[in-house]
Amino acid sequence: MSPIRPSAEPGGEAAAETTASVPRASHRAPRGRPSSARAVAVLVLVAVAALIPLLGPSAALNGTGEAEAPGTAGITFLRTVMFAALCVQLGEVYATRLARRVPGAPLDRAPRSWAAYAAGAGIVATLGLASVVATGNLVPHQLSDMDIGGLYQTRDGRLALLEVNAFIVALLCSRSRRPSTAALPLAAVIVAEALRAHPPVEDTPLVGSGLTLIHLTCGVLWAGGLLHVLRTLRLWRTSAPREGGALLGLYARVAAFLLAAITATGVCSTLRRMPASTVLDQLTDTAYGRTLLAKVLLVVAVAVLALLARARLRKAADPVSAYAPARGEVIALGLVVVVSALLTALPLPIRW
Repeated sequence: MSPIRPSAEPGGEAAAETTASVPRASHRAPRGRPSSARAVAVLVLVAVAALIPLLGPSAALNGTGEAEAPGTAGITFLRTVMFAALCVQLGEVYATRLARRVPGAPLDRAPRSWAAYAAGAGIVATLGLASVVATGNLVPHQLSDMDIGGLYQTRDGRLALLEVNAFIVALLCSRSRRPSTAALPLAAVIVAEALRAHPPVEDTPLVGSGLTLIHLTCGVLWAGGLLHVLRTLRLWRTSAPREGGALLGLYARVAAFLLAAITATGVCSTLRRMPASTVLDQLTDTAYGRTLLAKVLLVVAVAVLALLARARLRKAADPVSAYAPARGEVIALGLVVVVSALLTALPLPIRW
């Protein structure tokens, strides 16, 4: 008599296959963790390296023998708000145009616009900067300190008024049926900033203004575009993950050219401010050089995080997995905006 063997339970083989596949799935899950850890580590290390210049003008000026201009901290804050407003508004216009180029993109599921809020913040910031110009580049303590009519009589005053009016027009455009038209007045703000940064008394001021124009435009599109792309990706990650990955990939290809332009114009502008033979000394001995060094370190961190995001985008089965390093990238870009604002408020290095 042959022994009775227990019959296989229904679904036993499927259960065995499922059980066997569990370790494989659990083995795959931690793959994203090392990349995220590396992204966070790079961001933390570079932030620590840039900590001293980022503590403020007084820290950057300490030990350099340079005097701090009145209201440097306040001007830095106002310019940070203004640059952030430019990033948010132009980033929305730019990222929306990229989204329209993605086949099958759910354009009806777009993140809520921040353009009007950013334009309002830009108006307040530029009004504050205009009040400083109206007081002779000093911090006004009362209304009688300001010469409002004098703004129309000086180059800096007219540029300050242009920026205020441009943000007002951008606010109206953001509330219109065609919010993308806000790009025109915002472009005027960038032109005004490029002209303000290089007064006529400077050698070849138009060359410097042209470099600043390209540098600032590319930086605004890079930071603001990534912010809006990530906000869009967050909405699409469940309903349209493939289209979200395509949008991030499209942004990444353009961002590579933006980074190249930022690097080239940044190097040229640095050599115009500091001759090649004195760059290394001035990077540590002047407030401008220290802050510039902090900015370079942060841009390097941004580039590393961008490479991590692009690598995930190419290799990972789920393109949305690139969201984590890209989020670190946009945070680092926010720090770059703050450092850039600080650079505009510090005394320029003396050409030796």
